[in-house]
Amino acid sequence: MTPRVRFAPSPTGYLHVGGARTALCNWLFARGQGGVLVLRIEDTDRERSSEAHTRAIVDGLSWLGIDWDEGPLFQSDGGERHRGLALRLLAEGKAYRDFAPRDLIRDDAARRGLEDTRRLPRILADAVEPAEAEQRAAAGEPFAIRFRVPEGDTAWNDLVHGELRFANADIEDLVVLRSDGTPTYNLAVVSDDADEHITHVIRGDDHISNTPKQILIYRALGLPAPAFGHVPLILGPDGRRLSKRHGATAVQEYQERGILPEALFNFLALLGWNPGDEREVMSREELIAAFSLDRVQKKSAVFDTTKLAWLNGQHLARRDTAELVPLVTMRLQARGYGPDTWEGREAWLNRLVGLLKLRARNVDELAGMADPYLAEGPIEYEAEAVARHWAREPGAVAERLERLRARLEPSAWDETTLENATREVSEALGIAAGKLIHPLRVAVTGRRHSPGIFEVLVLLGKERTLARLESALHRIRDLATFVA
Repeated sequence: MTPRVRFAPSPTGYLHVGGARTALCNWLFARGQGGVLVLRIEDTDRERSSEAHTRAIVDGLSWLGIDWDEGPLFQSDGGERHRGLALRLLAEGKAYRDFAPRDLIRDDAARRGLEDTRRLPRILADAVEPAEAEQRAAAGEPFAIRFRVPEGDTAWNDLVHGELRFANADIEDLVVLRSDGTPTYNLAVVSDDADEHITHVIRGDDHISNTPKQILIYRALGLPAPAFGHVPLILGPDGRRLSKRHGATAVQEYQERGILPEALFNFLALLGWNPGDEREVMSREELIAAFSLDRVQKKSAVFDTTKLAWLNGQHLARRDTAELVPLVTMRLQARGYGPDTWEGREAWLNRLVGLLKLRARNVDELAGMADPYLAEGPIEYEAEAVARHWAREPGAVAERLERLRARLEPSAWDETTLENATREVSEALGIAAGKLIHPLRVAVTGRRHSPGIFEVLVLLGKERTLARLESALHRIRDLATFVA
């Protein structure tokens, strides 16, 4: 039998990283098993559901590269089927009409001195003769339909946790159809999963308590239950369930922050699962080949933003430069640069992005690193870079850079020539090359760190490099005067 799984989000908010991780597990399972992934939008909460949220969920999945084979299907389209199953349970004596409002049930429980009210709705319903119940229903008196939970235990072999067992006495006679005729979650899910021939339900641990209820409904309807697997919840660093207090939780927010989809995909796959070896940076194809539910951990996983940043940097370095350039230019424009800044210099821009991507952790950071190479006017100097490489001996630094500037001015402008010239000057001064290279880097980029300095000089060009050296010398001489 072809495995069939589903991802069934509720369109009451954006695609949360927890939901995305569930979708990813289903996708990896389906792709690895040659199965089918169904996307179902569980939109029966009419007040909170919206088309905008549905679109955001679909867009978030598409951005992550999680595609589906069927759907999106909408739970609301199955309303008549859901109601039909509830009425069937009622007709077969596996459910009963509940005419009592919740307030009445609570008051009755207090009057009887009952602490456990799980079976009180049944007690009240059984006190009404069947003929009377039919008459009240025919007269239009509102009622809910409650499933009659049988005695005994309900157990299943969970694909992640192994055998799980619940005592049916601990399960309330659940409402399957509300008094307004709308189905509740557990009935609608069973109906939809059966109708869509779902063979495996892979979802979060927060649904474990729903599973025995759904299994009981499957049995009452004579339907085969799917296999269930519950993946661990995602926690924040403080051990609490991931929420806004821990930072971004929506997939869209990570997209806006310059995280690559393949990096977030890789990161989410490793939350509560591992490939059985030391690999961490993995492609989609590698993840498909390695994924199995028996390697999913039972304990909750911690959302480590530092690990995500590192993984994103790894995938950024792997990404084809031509694919990154449009992402970078979009962010450069947000930083105030116009397209005329790089028009006619596309090859130069490609080379710049290719160098910077090896050092950046996200696209926003990469765009920020490009500032010194795009700026036409004066650049800012990092205080730490100035303190470390200029301020300790400004007079000596000024002399060294002056000698270097004089040597570079008539020089050809390629990496080999520039490196040879720099090392000649350092040898003539009797100093290590780093004593010249580090102050030079600060002079031309304003930064303590950059790609290889000679690649930087070629990217900046001769005219801009010499102009920045001259500006830096003025600044360093001022420092020398102040120190003196």
